Amino acid sequence: MPSADLANLRGLLDVVVHALAAGSAERGGPAPSTTPEELAASWLDLENVPDEGLGADALADIVRRYAAGSVDPADPACVAHLQPPPLPIAVAADVAISALNQSLDSWDQAPAGTSLEPPVIRSLAALVGYDPGVAGGVVTTGGTESMLMGLLLARDRGTDGRRARVLCSAAAHFSVARNAGFLGLGEDSVVVVPTGADHRMDAAGLRAALATVEAGGERPVAVVATAGTTDLGAIDPLREVAAAAREHGAWLHADAAYGGGALFSRALAPLLDGIALADSVGLDLHKVGWLPAASGVFLVRDDAAFAPLARSVAYLNAADDEEAGYPSLLGHSLRTTRRADVVRIAVVLRALGRDGLGARVDRCHALAAYAADRVQAHDDLELYADPVLTTVVFRLRGGDLVNAQVRRALLASGRAVVGRTEIGGAVWLKLTLLNPSTAESDVDAVLDAVREAGRSS
Repeated sequence: MPSADLANLRGLLDVVVHALAAGSAERGGPAPSTTPEELAASWLDLENVPDEGLGADALADIVRRYAAGSVDPADPACVAHLQPPPLPIAVAADVAISALNQSLDSWDQAPAGTSLEPPVIRSLAALVGYDPGVAGGVVTTGGTESMLMGLLLARDRGTDGRRARVLCSAAAHFSVARNAGFLGLGEDSVVVVPTGADHRMDAAGLRAALATVEAGGERPVAVVATAGTTDLGAIDPLREVAAAAREHGAWLHADAAYGGGALFSRALAPLLDGIALADSVGLDLHKVGWLPAASGVFLVRDDAAFAPLARSVAYLNAADDEEAGYPSLLGHSLRTTRRADVVRIAVVLRALGRDGLGARVDRCHALAAYAADRVQAHDDLELYADPVLTTVVFRLRGGDLVNAQVRRALLASGRAVVGRTEIGGAVWLKLTLLNPSTAESDVDAVLDAVREAGRSS
């Protein structure tokens, strides 16, 4: 970037920082106190492209309004989703990624990025327990893309002419079925395996389902193990699931989009015992990693598994260029144009290290344990289960309608952003605690807000 543009960027970043602060002050809480209709109407002035531009005034205006109308994951009362406050150092790295505008589909577009991604992938492969000298991987947009890649590689191993089946637990992410549909297997190719009371896949049930699939003349191409369900953080029995998948020649993909962050914690990493037995693993560092979205990672135990994605394109990765020593990552991704998102991942891993990230994981886990205790201390609240990772599922005693109304009332007032889910046909509320700076008093305040809203409903 020319020095003049860098100087201009420095000034524009000041504009952004001031606009973010102004918008946050205007919002005054974790969420805008407005209706969806009002917020949509506030953008109607942008329906037409103006004849004359406004320059930096447009940046200041739109960023301020965007911040004012956004939820703030850094606010302790914003606890609905797996949406953490990003580390400032990662946000700063993101600026560099955008400023240099590299694309990792060819070496001559991204020399440093193409060289940086493999060692970062190897470091994460080692964290999972893979042999970094054999494993491979790629940065993705998140768990859904990682799931798609895992099922794609599983499908492309072949079906011997039989109908392909994908097996997962009843608590698995919805993207299993959707991706099976994308891949032409059909959403109805997914066989749902029951879970126990703890919402973990029942290993005996998996074995029975695999046997039934085989007996019916069908091919179990893949088993998806969930390492951290969205609601409860439940982790399937990975070793038992891996053994069953191996017996039937099925590819095992471990969806650790949420639970993978526990690998940074010395205390919680044992929860993922057996994850290295999976053929592929998906991690989302924009969840329990405190990186801006999207910072997903797809890992494979053997880099050779990427062979079905290999492509040679004259204008990107000509064979003679690769023979001359110019590598290409084109055959590791479903995307062509691809940002060098690995830069911010590398920065955070180097800046905080495993212990720094692990301390953040442990703090959020401790907050979840505290929240669960406080829920149980109130007679008008009901806890669903003890937290496994950083989520707490609970409800007000009083029925589904009350809980649904309370969540909407808190959102409309801008006082708190609390999650909602359904388990066993009943509406439950959820705290997703991913802000290590949250204090116990902040947790108490959110629970008090829920209880007060319940009394008013």
